[in-house]
Amino acid sequence: MGSQESAIFHRAPGRAEEKQNAIVDSPQEVYDLTNWLISDIFRVVVQSTTKRQRPIRAVRGVTLAPGSPRLGTRRHPEQSRSAILRAAVDEFAEHGIAGARTDAIARAARVNKALLYYYFKDKDALYEAVLDHVFSGLRDRVLPVLASKLQPREKLLAYVGRYFDYIAENPRFPRVVQAEWMRIRTGSNPQMLRIAREYFSPIYRRVAQLLRDGAKSGEFRPVNPMDFLPSMVGIVIFYFSTAPAMQTLLKVDPLSKKRIAERRRFVLEFVSAALFTDKNFKVSSLAAR
Repeated sequence: MGSQESAIFHRAPGRAEEKQNAIVDSPQEVYDLTNWLISDIFRVVVQSTTKRQRPIRAVRGVTLAPGSPRLGTRRHPEQSRSAILRAAVDEFAEHGIAGARTDAIARAARVNKALLYYYFKDKDALYEAVLDHVFSGLRDRVLPVLASKLQPREKLLAYVGRYFDYIAENPRFPRVVQAEWMRIRTGSNPQMLRIAREYFSPIYRRVAQLLRDGAKSGEFRPVNPMDFLPSMVGIVIFYFSTAPAMQTLLKVDPLSKKRIAERRRFVLEFVSAALFTDKNFKVSSLAAR
């Protein structure tokens, strides 16, 4: 008898003892016991084979080859940490920091909670890491164009286009931070205050200076950055924040490739119409992704 078959008699002592202590002389009882043994052996063999052959998938398509150490160990640190962060983005977007559960994040990332806490000491540390992940990606996307030698009009539209593209590629990001931005008060949320100083402030200063440079050169009408910047960001963020509601109410997919391209063009045209002094300026070439 093979190891899988012999394991059956040690795997279910309760049922085995009952069968051993019972009188099984009748043909029906012998038939029932035989059926139970055959079915249980088949189940164990199938489960064992399936477990050996199935690839291990982390969040959003991270796949390891059969035989590779699973993500729930420390042998894939970059993949495990990335899977945890991606799962955390979804969980925080759906439930906020107060309602998010670390066990749900670990389950979605296909790691155990011990590994999650190995990388992130608690839920607050994980949320802060998610914020760094979100805003460092945005900073790396937009700062190079803000530091370029483009003329004000082209630079501003390139900035808005890159900002839009980043959010379009990560449409859940606004929901991750929206609630916390609304609750922030001076000194009340050290995480968000650090994020604002480290990521938001450098971008704000550069865009504000760009608005002043454009007004000085006559390409932009004079505007107050404190008014124009939130409005400009709002027409990007609000669209993605309300995408689930739009899909339900309007019966269209606001995140389809076609709709995203249409929305991107609209945003660039809206910004140029609101700011540029040359009303004949065309954004068609700049609207292409």
